[in-house]
Amino acid sequence: MSTDRKQSVALSSVFASAVMTVMKLVVGLMTGSLGVLSEAAHSLLDMGAAILTWFAVRIGDQPADERHPYGHGKVESVSALIETGLLFITAAWIIKEAIGRLTAETVEVESSWWSVAVIVVSILIDIGRSRALSKVAKETGSQALEADALHFSSDILSSSAVLVGLGLVWLGWPKGDAVAALGVACFVILAGWRLGTRTIDVLVDAAPQGIAERIEEVAASVSGIARVELVRARPAGPIVFAEVVIKVGRTLHLGQVEALRRAVITRLAAELPEVQPVVIAEPLTLDDESIAETVRVLAAARGLSVHNVGVAAVGGHPHLSFDIEVDETLTIVAAHAVATELEAALTAELSAEVTIDTHMDPRRATVFSGAPPTGDRLAEVGKAVARAAAEDGLVESVHHLEAQEREDGLYVSFHCLFPDLTPIGLVHQATVRLEHRLRDSVHGVSRVVVHAEPVSDGIEAMQA
Repeated sequence: MSTDRKQSVALSSVFASAVMTVMKLVVGLMTGSLGVLSEAAHSLLDMGAAILTWFAVRIGDQPADERHPYGHGKVESVSALIETGLLFITAAWIIKEAIGRLTAETVEVESSWWSVAVIVVSILIDIGRSRALSKVAKETGSQALEADALHFSSDILSSSAVLVGLGLVWLGWPKGDAVAALGVACFVILAGWRLGTRTIDVLVDAAPQGIAERIEEVAASVSGIARVELVRARPAGPIVFAEVVIKVGRTLHLGQVEALRRAVITRLAAELPEVQPVVIAEPLTLDDESIAETVRVLAAARGLSVHNVGVAAVGGHPHLSFDIEVDETLTIVAAHAVATELEAALTAELSAEVTIDTHMDPRRATVFSGAPPTGDRLAEVGKAVARAAAEDGLVESVHHLEAQEREDGLYVSFHCLFPDLTPIGLVHQATVRLEHRLRDSVHGVSRVVVHAEPVSDGIEAMQA
């Protein structure tokens, strides 16, 4: 709908310019008024500019394609630049003719009622179409229509100058018409300068005044954004393409970062609909980042997994310890090099006063092959698990026992029920005790997985 309105108002401007050109040309030739003839030339230029605007609006509203990924909006700017050149050419012709008449010994100009009438009609038409163009330009963000509106606003002033010249002729000073023509030329040059400046700004990707600051303000208002690092904006017709770089806490996972990025895009679309942003999120070390978070971030950056991260005070200095998972196929030399490199990175970031101890755990393959235990092996495991649970005292019961013979030994898993109010720390200690007892009582156990659950949930699972 906005496209139809833009083309409709642009086409109506073409017809208005054609009518005014014919009217002024006829009256100018009949009266010999340079002011009216210059206005006729100006209107002819207006008609050409209006035709350019109409074509520019039609082409500029076409969607983006493979060759024009940012759309066709700058076609409007090109048409406005051509219109600027025509304005200056017309002004130069008017000035030349006016100077020639001012230096001539005699000048014959007729001031008649129809010459005044045609200029008055011209002013009324310019007022109407300038308002119509300006209204649609603001609603659609069309630079071409805005340029036309500015152009025809200046025409009102230039036509008024012609009226003054005709009045001077009627008072008995024929050369007043040439003076008025110089006034018209001044208004044409002023309109061309304003239009040309705005058009060149668009063509050289000058950001609209204040848009970068407004984009930064809107993006920074999204909760979770540490700061807005960079905003680059460039116009293309009614659209402003923007690149926004935001800083977010580096401890956030990818899903959280993507949610923040989309939140910025949504907020910008709501408050600045003319902006089409590309939002780039970069990590930032926040002041409230803990040592444990720093360990996980630096490890993740190297494709490593860590657990059991702990920080204590030893000898008055922070002491950091954690378990690092390394490929089980690595040699001790290669695995130690991995751990040492991570320790060096942590020391560089945290400070040399922090002492670090790492425990290397082998990272096993994610896909295992095996077979069910043969003979009395499963029964032996079941008895050992039941005995270990009974000796512990904290475990209510065990269920869902599974076992498998694998290349590296026997894999055992089972579920344990604990009282609902048992602290998780005590639960963990109990599962470690169960694992150790099972390894001591059953030969060849390579891995034990104890799944702890509260009695209330465990009973429902057993019944199901």
